[in-house]
Amino acid sequence: MLEYLVPFAIALIVSYVLTPGVKTLAIKIGAIDKPNARKVHTHVIPRLGGLAIYIGFMAAVLFSMPVRHDLLGLLLGCSAIVALGIWDDICNIPAKVKLIGQILAAAIPVAFGIQIEWLTNPFGTLIVLPEIIAVPVTIFWIIGFTNTVNLIDGLDGLAAGVSFIASISMFLMAYNMNQYLPAMIIVAMAGAALGFLQYNFNPAKIFMGDTGSMLLGYTMAVSAVLGLVKTAATVALIVPVIALGLPILDTLFAIIRRKMSGVPVFQPDKGHLHHRLLALGMTQKQAVLIMYFVSMILGVVALFVASVSYKTGIVTVLVVLAIIIYSAKRIGILRKTTTNSTRKN
Repeated sequence: MLEYLVPFAIALIVSYVLTPGVKTLAIKIGAIDKPNARKVHTHVIPRLGGLAIYIGFMAAVLFSMPVRHDLLGLLLGCSAIVALGIWDDICNIPAKVKLIGQILAAAIPVAFGIQIEWLTNPFGTLIVLPEIIAVPVTIFWIIGFTNTVNLIDGLDGLAAGVSFIASISMFLMAYNMNQYLPAMIIVAMAGAALGFLQYNFNPAKIFMGDTGSMLLGYTMAVSAVLGLVKTAATVALIVPVIALGLPILDTLFAIIRRKMSGVPVFQPDKGHLHHRLLALGMTQKQAVLIMYFVSMILGVVALFVASVSYKTGIVTVLVVLAIIIYSAKRIGILRKTTTNSTRKN
């Protein structure tokens, strides 16, 4: 376990030390987030903080392990998604252009052989996916996670903290399964996220922007596929889905809510979990801490599911899902709404 503390510490320290400089750079180049009617913050705050996360992550990975073929694919992909995020944080590029960029970034690790080539069904049978299916499935998986973290970035410290918690869950799973490379990658990302969180927790001094949120989701997605490639165990994909269950379900509920309201799926509203918690009278800190707590519970559930039989795991997931849906209805997340409000850090 001690060898994993090195990349974690390097990423944390580098990210923490560089964030003030990145903040200054963001202000100089105009990468700032201005308040408006649909955002929670009330004054101008620089974004682009994801650049510090990226540099800390890269420094930790490059110092801790040799760059082999599959790792090179991941690092090139991370660099591509960060370049896209920087462009978006400065220029606010159109959604279609950003999606095209995400597809191209997701295709990079696929080109290096990091693909979802097989899955295990509940009966333990190995299902081999032909390349014509494996490639689009992998790209969809990576883009899905990339945008899931991006969409939860709505309160100070929320995306960074939830990603850190999910990363620790994924790391423990990879460590227990002796997946050296995925474990090293994800623990480095956890350290970088934690280092940045010192400046991003409420009241935030800097936002991570799309540069950071897309990088976090992208890295976790590719690391999960790497874990699958190394072990042929579908649990490598199940754990991150459960660990990131909070943003995944929040996004799913948003789609359902907007469909019920007859409004476009991409139209912002104030029905997200963090909006509902704020509407209940909570402060940003209180809402974020509650969401941290829920994420930790889901992380524990993910690790439990990874260690039990398929049947027990399925029952556990269904019970947890039922509790979450019931809670979502109670606080109004699934309530019809046409209110046009959201915010991205």
